Amino acid sequence: MLLPKQIEKYAKNGYLPGIPILSAPEVKHFNESCHRCCGVEIKDGIRRQASNRVKPFLLYPWASKLIRHKGILDAVESLIGPNIFVFHTTVWFKNAGAGNYVPWHQDATYFGLYPYEHVTAWVALTDSTLENGCVEVLPGSHNSGQKPHRDNRDELAMLSRGQTLSINLDESSGVPLELSAGDVSFHHTLLMHRSAPNKSRAPRIGIGISYIPTHVKHLTKTRLSATLVRGVDRFGYFDKEPSPKKENDEAAISAHAESLARFQEASESIPEMKEIH
Repeated sequence: MLLPKQIEKYAKNGYLPGIPILSAPEVKHFNESCHRCCGVEIKDGIRRQASNRVKPFLLYPWASKLIRHKGILDAVESLIGPNIFVFHTTVWFKNAGAGNYVPWHQDATYFGLYPYEHVTAWVALTDSTLENGCVEVLPGSHNSGQKPHRDNRDELAMLSRGQTLSINLDESSGVPLELSAGDVSFHHTLLMHRSAPNKSRAPRIGIGISYIPTHVKHLTKTRLSATLVRGVDRFGYFDKEPSPKKENDEAAISAHAESLARFQEASESIPEMKEIH
């Protein structure tokens, strides 16, 4: 579990820098598994993000194991309590020299979750450095509330529609979160952050896992699904998701497709998401 001073630092700054959580054998296993399953994008023609890189824990047992990692969940419990859902997950696979980047944004903008208690665990499966495009944050920016975003149609922007903060930012106060493989950083859903292109000669791989306490609601009319990874759910705001029994399991593929379809439908009902591409 996190120390009191770490919890205080998270509350003040909106993030915690990398904490070594995964062992070297775990990093090797998850890295190789991610390369095998997510190294090549599978597009469905609707979303900018590859479908096999969104909520992979519904498709692959290794990803289902990762989101339940005790070390990660212990830290998350310290921040949001003992009853925990995984709401969303994205594999951030930045190929060397591809030019892909993530613009300044707040995660909360398009998720439709309230209250704002969602925390992202960013799991480094390779080293994440300035050269290969590590996450950069604006400390304390989560305290300013939800800010407006604009649509950025640059195809190199890795978010669902390239969503970008439409306010003036003091980028000089940005802090890079350089991580070693196996480190996990944590950030608040309202924290402003970005990441630059990968200018190295090797892929940069991280997995962002969105954790929420079970009392958080989704505000659209579409009923979504989530995965309970610790504690109990006394609220019933989300349908439960099954865990995959094996890779390429037909039941898992069906459950994954249904979950993404619901998420797409809900996203379109949020004003900022009506023109999603």
